[in-house]
Amino acid sequence: MGEETLGNGRSDGEDRPIRTEELGSARIIVLDRPRALNALSQAMVDALAETLGNWRRDASVKSVILKGAGDRAFSAGADVRAMWAHARAGEYDAIEDYFAAEYALDLAIAIYPKPILSIVNGICFGGGMALAVHSRYCVAGEGASFSMPETLIGFFPDAGATYFLSRLPGAIGRYLGMTGARLSGADAVHLGLATHYVPGKDHERAAQAFAEGGESALAELTVPLPPFSLAPHREAIDAGFSADTVEGVFERLRAQDTEWARQTLDVLEQRSPASLQWTLESLRAGRGRTLEECLAAELELVRVSTAHLDFAEGVRAALVDKDRQPNWQRR
Repeated sequence: MGEETLGNGRSDGEDRPIRTEELGSARIIVLDRPRALNALSQAMVDALAETLGNWRRDASVKSVILKGAGDRAFSAGADVRAMWAHARAGEYDAIEDYFAAEYALDLAIAIYPKPILSIVNGICFGGGMALAVHSRYCVAGEGASFSMPETLIGFFPDAGATYFLSRLPGAIGRYLGMTGARLSGADAVHLGLATHYVPGKDHERAAQAFAEGGESALAELTVPLPPFSLAPHREAIDAGFSADTVEGVFERLRAQDTEWARQTLDVLEQRSPASLQWTLESLRAGRGRTLEECLAAELELVRVSTAHLDFAEGVRAALVDKDRQPNWQRR
C-alpha cells in the first residue's frame, strides 16, 4: 500500500477542497482533491463541517449527497503525510486538533437530522470509509474498495471504526481492523457497512433518484448481490480472531495450518505490533461503547499512537521513502 491506498496529503485545490451542487431539494458535496485521492485535509474537514452545519439549518435543503471527484476514489482517508510532518516537528497539538475536528465531523454525519447518502465507486479507506459508513445511506458499486488499513502505518482503525467494526458478525471486525483487508462494494453491503449495491454506471441516476424520491426510489436501482467473498473463510476468521490477545490470534492461526491462515499470518507479521495491540484492545472495548464514547476513546489513543515511533516509521516506509521496509518497535 502507498499513495494508491492511503491519504498522501499532496496539495491540490486547497482553496476549494470541496465543491457543492444543487439537485432539486438535495445538495451535493464533492470531495475535490482528486490528485490526492480526495484525502481529508484539515481544510476539507473544516469545509465539510461548515457546509453541513449551514445546510442543517436551511429548511430548503431536504437531503445531502457525498461524492468523490474523479474516478479513482471516494476518499483515501486522513491526510496522513500532514500528520507525519506534524509528528516529526513535535506539533502534537496540531495532530490532536485535526483528529478532534475529523471525529466531530463523523459524529455530526452520524446524527445528521436530514438523510445523507454517500456514493462510492473507488477507493474508500480510513477516514473516507468512516464518512460513508456514518452516512444514513451508502451506495457501493462494483468498483468500490473499502478498507481500514491503518495498522500498515503504525496507527489504528479510527474515525468511529472501533464502533462499526466491533459490531460486525463474529470476529470479522477484528480481522478487517488488524489486517486492513479490502472489501468489495458487494462485501460492504453484505456486512451492512454500505446499504445499496448499485452498478457504477447508474450512480448518477442513483443521485437523481435519491434527490427526487428518497431511499425508496434509490432501492429500485439496486441489483442482486454477488456472493460474499469472505463466506468461505468465516469459520477460520472467527476461530482465529476471537482470541483476546494478539499472541492468541497468531497461535490460533498457526494451529489452523491452511493456506489462508498462512497468508493471513504473513499480512499480520508485516503490521506494526503496537498497532495490532491497540486495534484489538479498541475493538474489544468498542462493542460496549456508544459511537460518541468510541470517538472520545480514539482521540485519547491518537495522543499515544502518533507519539509512538511506529507511526513516524510506518508513514515513512509506506508513503515517504516507499521502501515498504518499516523497522517496527518490537517491545
